[in-house]
Amino acid sequence: MSDKINHECGLALLRLRKDLSFYADKYGTPLYGLHKMYLLMEKQHNRGQDGAGLGAVQLDMPHGHHYIHRSRFFGTNALQHVFADINNSVRKVEASDAVRNIASAKNECGYAAELFLGHLRYGKPKSSTPGYWHQNSTVACHPFHRRSNWKTRNLLVAGNFNLTNCDQIYEELVKQGQHPFDIKDGAILMERLAFYLDMANEKLHQELSVIDKDEQDHLNVTASRRLSVTNKTNRGISDLIASRLDLQDILQQASHDWDGGYVISAVFGHGDACVLRDPHGIRPAWYYVDDEVVVVASERPPIQTAFNLPTSSVKEIPPGCALIIRLDNTVQIVKVQDPLKLTACSFERIYFARPNDEDIHQEREALGRYLCNAVLEAVNYDIPNSVFSFIPNSAETAFVGLVQGLNQYLKRTVKQKILALGDAVTAEALDEILSLDLRTERVAIKDQKLRTFIMEDVESQDVVEHVYDITYGVVREGKDILIALDDSIVRGMTMRCSLLPMFNRLKPKEVIICSSAPQIRYPDCYGIDMAQLGEFVAFRAAVALLKAYDMSGVLEEVYQGCVQQDKDEIPDGQRVNLVKKIYAPFTNDQLSTKIAELLTPPCMECPVKIIYQRVEDVHRACPSHKGDWYFTGDYPTPGGAKICNRAYKFWYEQPTRTLNLNSVESFGELAA
Repeated sequence: MSDKINHECGLALLRLRKDLSFYADKYGTPLYGLHKMYLLMEKQHNRGQDGAGLGAVQLDMPHGHHYIHRSRFFGTNALQHVFADINNSVRKVEASDAVRNIASAKNECGYAAELFLGHLRYGKPKSSTPGYWHQNSTVACHPFHRRSNWKTRNLLVAGNFNLTNCDQIYEELVKQGQHPFDIKDGAILMERLAFYLDMANEKLHQELSVIDKDEQDHLNVTASRRLSVTNKTNRGISDLIASRLDLQDILQQASHDWDGGYVISAVFGHGDACVLRDPHGIRPAWYYVDDEVVVVASERPPIQTAFNLPTSSVKEIPPGCALIIRLDNTVQIVKVQDPLKLTACSFERIYFARPNDEDIHQEREALGRYLCNAVLEAVNYDIPNSVFSFIPNSAETAFVGLVQGLNQYLKRTVKQKILALGDAVTAEALDEILSLDLRTERVAIKDQKLRTFIMEDVESQDVVEHVYDITYGVVREGKDILIALDDSIVRGMTMRCSLLPMFNRLKPKEVIICSSAPQIRYPDCYGIDMAQLGEFVAFRAAVALLKAYDMSGVLEEVYQGCVQQDKDEIPDGQRVNLVKKIYAPFTNDQLSTKIAELLTPPCMECPVKIIYQRVEDVHRACPSHKGDWYFTGDYPTPGGAKICNRAYKFWYEQPTRTLNLNSVESFGELAA
């Protein structure tokens, strides 16, 4: 992909269902769970390279000992830093008899544990909004830890999520009498979950705590309640509370008004765990259960790789449901919220997820094939004078599909030409026909080390231009058309500043850029860093066309409509996405032509054309993932149109400021 998108997070949860001695005997180490967590997280590093965190809960630890452990790091090679921090205690276990002595292993290493929660993240755009968790730092890395002396109130939370109604939830917390110490959606979400966890604990504590014998007789308390009365002590009350906590009810109360895309995982100090998926299934969550483990991850292949499983063994958590793992090892899928129209994120399939998933591999190949006809028309079917390539690395699978489609066309063409010869067939004529071949080359090469350097510190135009390198000698100057496939074009800055200037050095007759994704027109508000409406090249093209056609009044009209919707306090579900009016006057081809014009650098000596995938072809290629709001503006949740309109309002008023869609303060500013 040419544009860098900081996007969805990666999640991994693992519960060992047997005593650690079982794994020490069978696999030779009580650190079996830790080893598997490293695999699960490493195989999802594509989902987050800026920060990582790992939490572990040790079961049956004696009083006075830590039983929850956590390591987090924000920065380059975050996952390696997290495990380097843990390895100091791991070495103590591996170098002693603690490998066989489970009690000793658990004392020596906090990650000789039965329950794990891991997370990988990308940093958020810098925000002017103050807050403990607002900066890109270790404190912003999951899992978050809500501490308590009560096991059943100790909470580790990690997730892959974005909520559109943080402001409303924040106000509800304040109305409940709370004083949230941060206004970011991660903090707000954890406090909401913790509030209902506390309420459930309080209720059970009142029901189960010690009372006087006379009061006991007067109230005719149950036999189960008398269990804690014998010695007039609450010593065992935590275990009673743990056995009776209703996680399904807690999740239902906490999430009843969440608007957004989310997969939220919570691990409790007493040993329960759960993973909740949003009712639209926007964010992905996969799981596997056998008699040894329960495992959840954001992608299917990491589970398959870590546990050597076939595709069919790994299942999706259904939308609106939670996977709940109890301390007693029972596992169940329960409904938390009524499932709504399935709108699973299609960008997950186009770009985010690793392509080694069986279905995603086929879908990306299909995306490439569906571009075949448009590409052939663009080169006027001149295959001999066309060189086909792709932008590394995430477009490679779609390129395979494009090549498959082009080869099918060549086979049909060769067959027709041979049949057309009839009785006039000659060896020379056959040789000429059979010489028709597809020219595929790896023209663009990504310099990953240089890219990392640039993203951190360097803005020099000369250096940015060299983020990619090229292969010389594969394009005939002034004769060949160069076709390069990318998975998407969001902002287009890398295309303009790096790729096209490098392609220009090869002196092709024409450059055609293909995108396996449609035009990205609208901001995402469910977990992808695509919130800055003014940065989208499709939006900039539409604005430029409005001005060129003397239709600038549409910009003011849309702005006034956005302002009026906020003033009228229209409920989220009744809001209309007014930004669609910006694109309405123009066809896809008009916008694509203007985008090509905007992205063509001054140095370019040949024409540039851009071909985008059609939305309907994305639906054909990814039939189970039809969430397409970034292309169509059709948001699946009520808050989507609100966020889109606010993003436009923000752009119109303050086009140079950064908008943080997760910020309650930003919501307040935009609604004012």
